[in-house]
Amino acid sequence: MSEPTPISDPYAYLNIVKNPDGSITRDLTNFSCTPATPDPSPQTPVVSKDVSINKSKSTWMRLYAPSSTLNDTVPSQNSSHLFHGFCSDMARDLNAVVASPSYRLAPEHRLPAAYDDGAEALEWIRNSDEEWIKSRADLSNVFLMGTSAGGNLAYNVGMRSAAASDLSPLQIRGMILHHPFFGGEERSGSEMRLANDQVCPPIVSDVFWHLSLPVGVDRDHEYSNPTVGDGLEKIGGLRWRVMVVGGEEDPMVDRQRDVAKLMKRKGVEVVEMFNDGDVHGAEIGDPSKRKPLFASIGKFISSSAALCNIF
Repeated sequence: MSEPTPISDPYAYLNIVKNPDGSITRDLTNFSCTPATPDPSPQTPVVSKDVSINKSKSTWMRLYAPSSTLNDTVPSQNSSHLFHGFCSDMARDLNAVVASPSYRLAPEHRLPAAYDDGAEALEWIRNSDEEWIKSRADLSNVFLMGTSAGGNLAYNVGMRSAAASDLSPLQIRGMILHHPFFGGEERSGSEMRLANDQVCPPIVSDVFWHLSLPVGVDRDHEYSNPTVGDGLEKIGGLRWRVMVVGGEEDPMVDRQRDVAKLMKRKGVEVVEMFNDGDVHGAEIGDPSKRKPLFASIGKFISSSAALCNIF
């Protein structure tokens, strides 16, 4: 098998243009959005609706619920066309309410802006009079979940939540980090092995971090490299359980494993699921991979409940 052609221009790969002043121009022509489907029908096993979180920031959230529902968990995810299908399938297969918040983007709004938005969305759920939340979601059984950048966001919002004195009526049981987006200055073994990856090579990840991290810091900042932070001490004390899902063909897989190992050393119960042959975010782009993933997540949630819902 021939080696894949290296990506030489990460900005072109991402369909963005870097402007002289440091801003970027995004090409959104290939980015399709799917409208919510609030009205149940035989052809719509999962209903969805959009709610405003903060008008001044233009942040909002899409809620997903099985048409027949009343259920248990409130997972979180990021809503393009691909993510809309992923969240709908998850709500259906887990028989759960899924809350997918938007967040402000970098470099216009560098980190921790996205974490602020995630925490605000969680607070909105906590205090909401929204009928779907009040009548369909079990706020005593909540998990924080995210894919890729959303996995990083879920992790960092989790750190904040672990430090909060009172989140009632929310009871967070743990986190599900699905292909979480982590980084660091020194190249890991998997980043070197998969330097020419065609989905998310290190050269592209570097651009994401360059645009997202606070000005003046490097990739060994705690936002990108959890192994340098101290938040895991708080999670261990709360007895949260954490599921880390990744793919062996994702350049970030070694970093994901390192974070899982560190959690275990800090006393966190971790369930690892690293799939042979899977690239970064495999289940987002390949719907055929979703059922096995959701089955594993369902077992994780059930076993967590047995010991003691997903945002």
